[in-house]
Amino acid sequence: MKKIEAIIKPFKLDDVKEALQEIGLQGMTVVEAKGFGRQKGHTELYRGAEYVVDFLPKLKVEVVVSDELVEPVLEAIQKAAKTGKIGDGKIFVIDVQNVVRIRTGETGAAAV
Repeated sequence: MKKIEAIIKPFKLDDVKEALQEIGLQGMTVVEAKGFGRQKGHTELYRGAEYVVDFLPKLKVEVVVSDELVEPVLEAIQKAAKTGKIGDGKIFVIDVQNVVRIRTGETGAAAV
């Protein structure tokens, strides 16, 4: 099993959600985040004063999938989240040792 974490632009969430549902994914976790990479933030004007916004709003989408679903999930997220501009985000793939469903006690792939 793998945990896939995707950092995306907030307005791309619906596209990513639909793309993942199309390949049969049933659940995901979405966390509001702030960060920057090569974008380095930007300057804004507020009441006549300039200030730097270092951290830009992002969303972190997390899913845990079986090994055979990793590639389809990566492709779906890439296609749905891509704008072609800087700041589109990143995807991380992490090994998952075990999963436990709290309600039933199921473990492993059955708990996903």
